[in-house]
Amino acid sequence: MPDTIAHDSSAACFSAAKLNSLTLKNRFIKAGTFENMTPNGVPSDALNRFHGELADGGIAMTTLGYCAVENDGRLNENMMYMHEGIRPPLSVLIADLHQRGTMVSGQMGHCGGFSKNRHLSRRRPLGPSFGLNGLGIAQGMLFCDAMSVRDINAMVASYSRAATFMKSVGFDALEIHFGHGYGLCQFMSPKTNKRKDEYGGSLENRMRLPLRVLAAVREAVGDDFPLLGKISMTEGVRGGLHYDDAVEISKLLDKAGIDGIITSGGTSSMNPMIMFRGGNILPAMLKTEPSLVMRLILRLAGKAMFKDYPYKELYFLEQAKRIREAVNCKMIYVGGASSRASFDQLMAAGFDFIQLGRSLLSDPDLVSRAQIEPNFVSRCTHCNECVATIESPKGIHCTQF
Repeated sequence: MPDTIAHDSSAACFSAAKLNSLTLKNRFIKAGTFENMTPNGVPSDALNRFHGELADGGIAMTTLGYCAVENDGRLNENMMYMHEGIRPPLSVLIADLHQRGTMVSGQMGHCGGFSKNRHLSRRRPLGPSFGLNGLGIAQGMLFCDAMSVRDINAMVASYSRAATFMKSVGFDALEIHFGHGYGLCQFMSPKTNKRKDEYGGSLENRMRLPLRVLAAVREAVGDDFPLLGKISMTEGVRGGLHYDDAVEISKLLDKAGIDGIITSGGTSSMNPMIMFRGGNILPAMLKTEPSLVMRLILRLAGKAMFKDYPYKELYFLEQAKRIREAVNCKMIYVGGASSRASFDQLMAAGFDFIQLGRSLLSDPDLVSRAQIEPNFVSRCTHCNECVATIESPKGIHCTQF
């Protein structure tokens, strides 16, 4: 177990805390999300304003979501990938956030075999095994191919290069995305990994690539640089990762030197609602999806893919506690924390930091307000309409306030 949290849990969430060598002014971190404010993969003024507002609202560290480690790691061509061509605008964004007193984490991602990126360097995206590429159907990219060992080695090298670039451009921490059905998670999950070599089969084998990536990133940034890992505690689908797997995965990451584990859930490609909870996102997606083909697919298969999970506060808490008890690294809770009472409860339960997503869209000043309002409750209604704005020309936003 980590060092004891301050006895006064009602004050702990607003106290400073260390993440490896980095000191954060409070325990609140903006969760990594793709904001659709990087047209053609370039950070925009809108992205600066978005994160700047959160910085002014008191967040200790904001996360630039989905920083693909290479071009072929993008889900679409409007996502950033880490290369020298975006150094100037990215440097300006990070420097501005630092001036506002907020640290910046970069979420390192790779889509694997789940992509609609029309700028791929190859005909099909690559995953652990040959399979269906559900996201790419409207682009005529129906399938993904299996990665060779050479492809796997190239992916590890991409993470290393991206980490070196991201540290040099000013990021204060890096978050490796091991969850939500993206590239590394596809190797971790028995649902998507059907390999017969040393990268498939047992959990130890399926974790081989993620652990290689973690080691490569650590070597690139050094021992004192903060590294976080986001996992899916469950994929919520038959044959996929489940809560017991998450405990073992977390132990492996902890042993390999991760500084903090973010306990999320679900998979964007098969069961996204388990990570959101609340209003079903299907109606809003049917309204905003520009592709006729994808709208037809959503009408036919949407009810099976987008299941109903009623919202409740701290919906991942009990399972996240199992991991808290199993690891020594820092623990970052995400999932249904939208009130001062919940923040205090998480501190009392031994969590070190709290990631927030939807509630920051409705309440960008959430941290500042919660600090002065003991009975603070976010006005977020958990309608989840914000999720469908990921394709909006104005970027992701709250549709209610």
